[in-house]
Amino acid sequence: MTQQLDYKTIYEIFSRFRESEPEPKGELEHVNAYTLVVAVALSAQATDVGVNKATRALFALADTPQKMLDLGHDAVLEHIKTIGLFRNKAKNVMKLSQRLVDEFDGEVPSSRAALESLPGVGRKTANVVLNMWFKQPTQAVDTHIFRFGNRTGVAPGKDVVAVERAIEDHIPAEFQQHAHHWMILHGRYICKARKPVCANCIISDLCQSKDKTT
Repeated sequence: MTQQLDYKTIYEIFSRFRESEPEPKGELEHVNAYTLVVAVALSAQATDVGVNKATRALFALADTPQKMLDLGHDAVLEHIKTIGLFRNKAKNVMKLSQRLVDEFDGEVPSSRAALESLPGVGRKTANVVLNMWFKQPTQAVDTHIFRFGNRTGVAPGKDVVAVERAIEDHIPAEFQQHAHHWMILHGRYICKARKPVCANCIISDLCQSKDKTT
């Protein structure tokens, strides 16, 4: 496993990220907390681009839990059929919508435990919603962040929880709010799995990877 980077190096890395993109944004389209929950839940094993294509028309019709329930399972299924695992996801959208209506008065809760109680919502989805909507410095570790954390030495760990903990423990507080977006975007477009674009990387001189491309 890559060695954990020291404080000064991590500070420099995120200073560069902040200078390059002061306000990084997630790429999933949403109009409120509810549509964000649904979009993130649908994005598992799917691309943000694919989810956005499917949800634009869906969210135009149903942007609240009750509207989604009124729309009905079959209509939801039809809207998201281009997304991977769409049958199971459609069931979860209906179940989580019903849970929100029954237990949370139709509002999206703002605690991780409550969010994780919703069908189809795991720790990663909960952390994304807490960060993007409720402005909490939570860290949603996806495949891009897991790769980035281990490859660079910013947050090495054997599993996603270990990487999440390493991010929380080692990245300075002033960067915590936007840290996961900087890492996701860097992992998605620069620090790619098969062919990282090291020539265009603004932190290549600080990265601990032994497999840098030229």
